[in-house]
Amino acid sequence: RAVATMARTGAANVVPGRLECRFNFRFSPRTTPEALQRTVEQAFAASGARCEVAWHLSGEPFLTSGGALIAATNAAIEEVTGARPRASTSGGTSDGRFIAPTGAEVVELGPVNDTIHQANERMRVADLAVLACVYERIMERLLLP
Repeated sequence: RAVATMARTGAANVVPGRLECRFNFRFSPRTTPEALQRTVEQAFAASGARCEVAWHLSGEPFLTSGGALIAATNAAIEEVTGARPRASTSGGTSDGRFIAPTGAEVVELGPVNDTIHQANERMRVADLAVLACVYERIMERLLLP
C-alpha cells in the first residue's frame, strides 16, 4: 500500500514538487530483504526519478515445519470445535517473527475477530470459552503422557 501526499493546493490536478510514499512489504522466506530492496531501488532508478529510500525491517518472514506443537494444536481444535483446522497467514502481521529465529515451532491461535486493532475491539464471550478449552487441550496433549 502506498500513501501519497497531494500538492496541498486543494486541486487534484497539480503535480507536487515532492512525493512521499510509505510501503509495507509482506514477503515470503523465498526472498530476502536485500533482494526486495534491490528490486525496488532498480525500479526507482529505471524511472529516472531522484529518490531517497529509507528501509526498516521489522522482522524476517518465517515458516514453521510440522512438529509436536502443530500436531497438538490441530488435534485440540478438531476435538473441541469439530472443525478441521487449516494453516493460514491471513491474521496479519505475526509476532511469531520474533520467536521463529530461535528455532521454536510457532503457532498463533486466537479468536476470530473482525474488530481486531480497531476502536472498541471485542469478541464474543462464547468464543473465549471455546478458545480457553482449546488451549487447555493443547497443554494436555503436550504435557501429559
